[in-house]
Amino acid sequence: MPAMSKILSYILFIGFVVGAGLLSGLTNMPGEWYQSLEKPFFNPPSWLFGPVWTTLYVMIGVAGARIWQRAPKSAAMQLWFAQVAFNLMWSPAFFGLQNPELALVVIAGMLATIIAFMVKARPIDGISTLLFVPYLAWVAFASVLNLSIAWLN
Repeated sequence: MPAMSKILSYILFIGFVVGAGLLSGLTNMPGEWYQSLEKPFFNPPSWLFGPVWTTLYVMIGVAGARIWQRAPKSAAMQLWFAQVAFNLMWSPAFFGLQNPELALVVIAGMLATIIAFMVKARPIDGISTLLFVPYLAWVAFASVLNLSIAWLN
């Protein structure tokens, strides 16, 4: 793949993920409903979510571009798109519909597709797999947080 095509794929993948994540977040803001919920002691401060998700979205985009460059029709690529879809459904389910239980189902699908992507991506590009390690850790933590909020409320 020519160098310019590689650069363009990185720009497109990162731009897509960051842009879609930003749009999903801005159209499904936490608001008063979320503020009124009982939260567990380990709930992070609100200011932390923006920088963490922005960093993760860039890493997700880089991983997607790398797999696209090496195996665009692979199961790994299909799983990459699936995990993005689950990711983009979580905020509307949790904040938009104000439904932590539905969001828990969505985040379980996200976790499953993240893990499946990592398994399928590893033989294609180990770096893409490594780029998903922090994402997996954060979504696992977010799953426990989501479950705790559903349980407490």
